[in-house]
Amino acid sequence: MLSSKVLYHSGLRQIVRQAPRGSRKPIFAFTAPRRAMATEFKIKNLAALDLKPGEKREVEVDGIEEGKVLLLNVGGTTTAVGTKCTHYGAPLVKGVLTGDGRLTCPWHGACFNAKTGDIENAPAIDNLPVFGLVEKDGGVYVTGAQETIKGSRRKPNIKCTAVKPENIVVVGGGSGAIGTVEALREQGFKGGITLISNEGYLPIDRTKLSKALIADPVKIGLRDQQWFDEAGITTVTDEVTEVDFLTKKVHTKSSSVYPYTKLVLATGGTPRQLPLPGFKELGNIFVLRNIHNVKDILAAIGEKNKKIVVIGSSFIGMEVAKATSKDNSVSVVGMEKVPLERVMGEQVGSYLQKQLEATGVKFHMSAGVDKALPSASDPSKVGAIQLKDGTKLDADLVILGVGVAPATEYLKDNKSVQLVKDGSLTVDEHFLVKGLDGVYAIGDIATYPYHGPGGNGAPVRIEHWNVAQNSGRAAAAHIVAPSAARKPFIPIFWSALGAQLRYCGNTVGGYDGSVVQGSLEEYKFAVFYTRGEEVVAVVTMGKDPVMSHASELMRSGVLPKKAELEKGVDILTIEVPA
Repeated sequence: MLSSKVLYHSGLRQIVRQAPRGSRKPIFAFTAPRRAMATEFKIKNLAALDLKPGEKREVEVDGIEEGKVLLLNVGGTTTAVGTKCTHYGAPLVKGVLTGDGRLTCPWHGACFNAKTGDIENAPAIDNLPVFGLVEKDGGVYVTGAQETIKGSRRKPNIKCTAVKPENIVVVGGGSGAIGTVEALREQGFKGGITLISNEGYLPIDRTKLSKALIADPVKIGLRDQQWFDEAGITTVTDEVTEVDFLTKKVHTKSSSVYPYTKLVLATGGTPRQLPLPGFKELGNIFVLRNIHNVKDILAAIGEKNKKIVVIGSSFIGMEVAKATSKDNSVSVVGMEKVPLERVMGEQVGSYLQKQLEATGVKFHMSAGVDKALPSASDPSKVGAIQLKDGTKLDADLVILGVGVAPATEYLKDNKSVQLVKDGSLTVDEHFLVKGLDGVYAIGDIATYPYHGPGGNGAPVRIEHWNVAQNSGRAAAAHIVAPSAARKPFIPIFWSALGAQLRYCGNTVGGYDGSVVQGSLEEYKFAVFYTRGEEVVAVVTMGKDPVMSHASELMRSGVLPKKAELEKGVDILTIEVPA
């Protein structure tokens, strides 16, 4: 049997389980920082806990400057939690509280357990703090550390010096990878974890690359090296070249070999190139996927006032056009009638185009690209883009936003696995790769059965930040507790196109109608995309928290039908049931 001793030193509580002498059983230990001193504070202007079930109330804490907590009543029990979403700081009092105790951010769909504060859904990676709450002496008091009340976040307790014999290898350095390794430690996995990434830096908030062209990985890093070290996660900068699924070993470019008991493939997407004259030969033609790409783009822009041609009118193209338009002349070339037509339809796409045109961006839609032409001053670099109708667009640089392909090049000649036609891997509801033992695929490389509205289990591949992170959390949950019931999630994404665009659901399987509520002209609208009577996706601008509320109603299967929405029903009046 294992013996235990408890040691206290250096401000740490350390629990060490040691094997008896002569035993070959592993030793493992967990450490957790001593909690900051908790103090009892009175809540201002509140004599009793009088919240009704389903009610949220943000209240001020006496004795703490700008100190606030959020009171939540779920099923007749009131709890106190942090007030701000740990993702981008959205006010959670404006979010969605469900009957089954989920608190969802009004902006980007991050979801927390209302009782424990733990993460239920991405994109948040820190939990909410939960505070003691008591009613006494004609008032209500909350107990917590002052800095925690003001900070409104609680980092997961993932500290682990390891390890049991199991070793999980995670290949990739994006949203899915961080979702996987963090959830593994959160949920008590005590084995080794090795994270292999070829990007040259720790996982970042990749969404900020196209939205803001941030080139410093520290500024948009999700976790620092100390976090990985404390979590007992080995980080490796290398490129995976081969996986031997029979011997369960990962081989890398540096000739290193990493054995695994479980493998999570999270290699994301590879930006597509254009196989047209000039695009391979000429310089200053860029894709946008990583920090290195952003640095190259910023170097080419230099002192600004450049002519920039963006090829592609989907999300990456539209976001980078907006991000570069302030001090440059930007033109967008797209094959569709309007931007984002395939996902959101012509009506919404036309208004999104107008919004960017107001910032000076020029659009060339229903257009095909013929070739890239060299610059007269430097023939090694691009000077113009010629369209199929003969139009020439002068360009100091070109940015391609024409989609990504699953980054599975290292598997193409592997006889143990069969890739889908698009290069992705077919997985089940737990993101286990079919036909392989203990191998998971998540994010952009995974084709998984979709059980959201209109899905009926049909295989889909969705290139969303939230989907990657949530699929990583799902894979981790299955590794730790394979018999536990899965927790389905609804795809959510957002985009910075002037006013913030929010989207939930999935239209990959198509839609045949839509219902508009609000004003497209004023960019304050909700559009419900339908197939028959069923709503399969919702997009909003300026209508928070409609998207988040819709996603929770979708999850519960109680989103109103098309006919009800056409009559003007307000979905915010519909409670999400327990």
